[in-house]
Amino acid sequence: MSQSKVDRYKEEKKNRKAIIAKEKRKHALSVAAAVLVAVAVLGWAGVSGYQAYQNNKPLETIYTDISAIDDYMTSLDAE
Repeated sequence: MSQSKVDRYKEEKKNRKAIIAKEKRKHALSVAAAVLVAVAVLGWAGVSGYQAYQNNKPLETIYTDISAIDDYMTSLDAE
């Protein structure tokens, strides 16, 4: 081996813990980013699906008899 290779190997060996720690941090950040993207995509899909379901649901119509209120209002106007 040439002296430059030996020096490079010694330098790498001296900094091995720092290099490994840096690689672990990079890996952890990559995994966290991937999980964040996956959660965002799944959340968006869930909201879109729920909105599509709500938009396709038939509207419920409620009928009421308001003749009693009309009679009361006309009696107020008469007085």
